Amino acid sequence: MRRAFVVLLAVLLLMASSVSVTAAASGNGSVGINVALTRPASAALLADIGRFGRVLDVYETFNGLTMKVREADLARIRALPYVAAANRDARRVGKPVPINPATGFADGIGTWNLDMIDATDVATDTRQVSFDGTGVYVAVLDTGLLSSWPFYYGDDRIAEEYAVAFGGGGGEHGTISTQPNKWQLDQDSHGTHVTSIILGYQGLVGGQLVHVNGVAPGATVIPVKVLGQNGSGWSSTTAHGIDYIVGLKRGPLAGSPVVINMSLGGPELDAVEKAAIDAAIAAGVIVVVAAGNDGEEGMSFPGAYPPVISVGSSGWTGEWQAGGNASLTDWWWSDDVAEGDAAVASQSYISDFSGRQLSGQQLDLAAPGSWVVGPYQSNGQLSYFFVGGTSQATPHVTGAAALLAQQSPGIGHAAVEARLKTTATPLAAGCRMVVPLPGVPAENVCWAADATGAGILDLKAALGLGD
Repeated sequence: MRRAFVVLLAVLLLMASSVSVTAAASGNGSVGINVALTRPASAALLADIGRFGRVLDVYETFNGLTMKVREADLARIRALPYVAAANRDARRVGKPVPINPATGFADGIGTWNLDMIDATDVATDTRQVSFDGTGVYVAVLDTGLLSSWPFYYGDDRIAEEYAVAFGGGGGEHGTISTQPNKWQLDQDSHGTHVTSIILGYQGLVGGQLVHVNGVAPGATVIPVKVLGQNGSGWSSTTAHGIDYIVGLKRGPLAGSPVVINMSLGGPELDAVEKAAIDAAIAAGVIVVVAAGNDGEEGMSFPGAYPPVISVGSSGWTGEWQAGGNASLTDWWWSDDVAEGDAAVASQSYISDFSGRQLSGQQLDLAAPGSWVVGPYQSNGQLSYFFVGGTSQATPHVTGAAALLAQQSPGIGHAAVEARLKTTATPLAAGCRMVVPLPGVPAENVCWAADATGAGILDLKAALGLGD
């Protein structure tokens, strides 16, 4: 089965939780600062400086503390008579990482998955749509980012000021905590790979560093770590992440379109997760969720929850085939996908791992999720892998939602869902002969109507730019 070759969707272990969910301080335009003091932090001193924000930690062996404050108050804190110095918390990594100076990847090469949805054309390496997601914030609720993220994306496309990590959740872990800076210390790579599909990335092609296009290379990503270093977490923690984004949408990002990507799921719908999603949609946030990787066993939640935009995984029959240059290794960036709805449908299949729609569930559409290349590190080394799952399909649709939000900044969640579904390329139930990897026998992959939703994402059609 093809499932054996799939890096599975990060599984969210669902458990109801009674924790209080509130937006983190940075949701009010706050920043973390480090303060060096001229004297010990007495109760009176802490009470006085506490007027400006929340004291997070007081050091025991020297006179210093950390705080969350409004950025505008930093100058006032520096002027306090007992403050020796104060500054924003600075990022530290364990080894030097070269920073990519790129501010976007709209000029990058095309890949099969972007060609399939008409975002780019492999033959010419040009974008097929004029929109790039500029002005739109995309919150990726996932494992966070690898510490090497500046090499892959550059500094411009990641909203460090809003990035956050949440930990805890679950009966044995107790309450949920905010974990400063952990959002960029991921060891799993899942969130980094998902983000690369939205933004594009700096990668190795033919031994050369090149820019690889993304669905929405001009968007700004907010990394929200809700899954642990093993790629799993709790629904209460995910709800906290959603709640945090709603706080941003109601506060500093009130004038900006916001999209949430959740490439995660579990076996049942959770009460606080459902309430958080409802609040997000009501606040004007567009919510896109993976259908899950359980195949005939059905969709995962919250992807199966009808109000969200749920995404199944499709593949390309041209994958791992020798193209015009007779190479079996460069098909993902050098082989062209035929244009037009009929051609796309005839070359597409639904991945056998993609969650099928059962009674009470809703699958909206499918997008490329089989053998998508992106950053996926091993042993701390900069590296790239083919990864498959509805986790990879979902950011294609999230990127499409970002482009629709750029095109029509006031567009709501329901309107985005309707546009994506009514313009999708229909894919009837059927079978395709697919060769998964060199040396592996061809497999007849079949699917029924419960696996396709409205069909395959068609980006140009969704934007009203033709086919």
